[in-house]
Amino acid sequence: MIQSDNIKAYCMRLKLTYIPQRLNDMVLRAQQDKPTYLEFLEQALKTEADAREYNGYMTRLKSAKLPQRHDLDEYDFSFSSGISERQLRELRELTWLQQAYNIILMGPSGTGKTYIASGLIYDAIKAGKKAYLFSMEEIVTCLKTKDISPSAMTTYNKMLRADLLAIDDIMLFPVKGEEATAFFNLINTLHEKTSIIITTNKAPTEWVKTLNDEVLTSALLDRLLYRCEIVKLSGKSYRMENRKTIFDSQEARKKPGRPRKQNETTLNNNNNQ
Repeated sequence: MIQSDNIKAYCMRLKLTYIPQRLNDMVLRAQQDKPTYLEFLEQALKTEADAREYNGYMTRLKSAKLPQRHDLDEYDFSFSSGISERQLRELRELTWLQQAYNIILMGPSGTGKTYIASGLIYDAIKAGKKAYLFSMEEIVTCLKTKDISPSAMTTYNKMLRADLLAIDDIMLFPVKGEEATAFFNLINTLHEKTSIIITTNKAPTEWVKTLNDEVLTSALLDRLLYRCEIVKLSGKSYRMENRKTIFDSQEARKKPGRPRKQNETTLNNNNNQ
């Protein structure tokens, strides 16, 4: 017991969190399997490394705030055009992150812009990257409140340290002067350091109407388009084609056939007697 306590204490000093939690199980297994000293040490370090990687992955996944559907393995190419299977596979390799390339996903609502952005964020997280998805509204709110809100400042610092940042529904609503300037400053700070994915239903040439500042819009596009792939999606709205209603859901849960009432059951029993 003294040796076990000493080992756990040394682990704490070395900030090895998971070996102490699993030490008793590892010792019992070693007594059965009788590994060499090096094999036991290797297994102990592997336990620590695997647990750290998994917990880091789960933390990044939770922080990314992805929608329920985000796995590109399930992407349905029949509902939109503008990106081929080969092109999507190439994007999923994430080699463009190394050169801080940006992606603009442009098209009508329901054509898969957010789904593709979320899927690439998910792939980046699985690859060990820091990646986040925010709506334009969330980012503007964060920039407005970061100097007075600790949680907003935490979110802001996450964006600054990100390997990949997806901004959903950019320029969907008008952005005021100070908010537009703060958004430009964020993009300028991330320029050539962090890859950015933009989803929008407006062409970049229309952004000046939303920002109401031609010079600022030009400077913003200059940074986003410098190294950028523009994907123009089109087709039917997946949500409209797969929309669900309350009454349809209730009818689907009902069993076929009309249920027999109590008096009908009694009458039939009387007739059979």
